[in-house]
Amino acid sequence: MNPTDLAVFFRRTYTLLVKYAAHLQSPLLLALRLYCGWQFTQTGFGKLSHLSDTTEFFASLHIPLPGLNAAMAGTTECVGGALLLVGLISRLAALPLIVTMIVAYLTAEIDTVKVIFSDPDKFIGATPFLFLLTSLVVLAFGPGGFSVDRWIGLEHPAKTAAPAN
Repeated sequence: MNPTDLAVFFRRTYTLLVKYAAHLQSPLLLALRLYCGWQFTQTGFGKLSHLSDTTEFFASLHIPLPGLNAAMAGTTECVGGALLLVGLISRLAALPLIVTMIVAYLTAEIDTVKVIFSDPDKFIGATPFLFLLTSLVVLAFGPGGFSVDRWIGLEHPAKTAAPAN
């Protein structure tokens, strides 16, 4: 096989890989949304159900207006998580969840932020990481095909390039 034929073979093979791997996009986004949406909803509900404990915890972190911020964080996680779970206004719902997770890092997980470059395992092992990452993925890529957003037309299927011959 000459180098030109080899290049054509690899290009066609890679094009097929891209085409078929793209079919994993919606199931992966669904799995991320279901897991993190459910966890956000449960955590938010827990914060709201035990608002006095959450307020005390926020006060111990020196968060200003701990009662108000505890209620806002709980509501954001509960409502935003439910929206993420079903895939309704997903990109919009991801925004306040991202802010909430950044605040969680900057308050409850500040030690992990301080060592993000010297000990990255500590940063990615922190509780907010998966939730922040999932929210960023949904913001950037949308909720995927298995979502209310797609069903009602807020998100449109991605157009993929035709494979090269």
